[in-house]
Amino acid sequence: MPTALVTGITGQDGAYLSQFLLDKGYRVVGLMRRSASADVIGERLRWLGIIDRVELADGDLLDLSSLIRVIEACRPDEVYHLAAQSFVATSWHQPVLTGTITGVGTVNMLEAVRIARPEARFYQASSSEMFGNSEEPRQNERTPFHPRSPYAAAKVYAHWMTVNYRESFGLHAAAGILFNHESPLRGIEFVTRRIADGAARVKLGLASTLMLGNLEARRDWGHARDYVRAMWLMLQQDTPEEYVVATGQARSVRDVCRRAFDHVGLDYQEHVIVRPELHRPAEVSALEGDAAKARERLGWQPEIGFEAMIAEMVEADLARHRARMRG
Repeated sequence: MPTALVTGITGQDGAYLSQFLLDKGYRVVGLMRRSASADVIGERLRWLGIIDRVELADGDLLDLSSLIRVIEACRPDEVYHLAAQSFVATSWHQPVLTGTITGVGTVNMLEAVRIARPEARFYQASSSEMFGNSEEPRQNERTPFHPRSPYAAAKVYAHWMTVNYRESFGLHAAAGILFNHESPLRGIEFVTRRIADGAARVKLGLASTLMLGNLEARRDWGHARDYVRAMWLMLQQDTPEEYVVATGQARSVRDVCRRAFDHVGLDYQEHVIVRPELHRPAEVSALEGDAAKARERLGWQPEIGFEAMIAEMVEADLARHRARMRG
């Protein structure tokens, strides 16, 4: 039974990846920082019905000694590093924290693997936000980075340090440059989930409006369940490399609004209110990925379409709110 260590196991990707790995017969160990809210932060794992099937180990990305101890104890064959301060909007308000957790935290994980388990295969969760306002209409592994947020800048550092550890120390370290991926497990602070939740609230009479920022921003949105499969495929390759993971089709925030409200039989234009103060300090107007390398080398392609994904998210939020109304 292979062992996988997953950082960020209580997040969207960590939960879906854990479910995927468990179904593959892995032993899954999740790194979890001690928190006063420890009784609720495993909610995504509970939602998927796997909370009792994973092992949780105490550790902190800023405490190298704790990471070494966890790795020595569980001796992972594969390490999936997903943990980060991953909300772009927050990174402007907390740039130092974002750089420390998202950037330096990654180096701590790489160093811990190098010291305690150099034979393990390492996956780094890089981000399409690293491309920023790219001059290329579609971004691939050769597209230059131009980060437009503290989060994106921290991810660029983490990405290149992953490459550096591979080239310097021979680690089997791969990086997935994942474009936006969503699901019912997406945090409420992210725009797609905020829209799905808003449509559900309006439909159930819990709200009448939804406040949003830039409706014209375009992103390449896929489903998290598809994208964690790509992570695993990367670590099954003999040679570690970088891979863009994307659907190849960008849609606007307005398109998400239209689809979510259409699903509940409403017109988004009657309920969505644009607030200029919700715009980001430095906007990224459009990102669209070219995942040809992942298709050709990994045999990967997305299986869940945009419309089905948004419908699933809205249905999940309808169910959540109905349960609260009953309870």
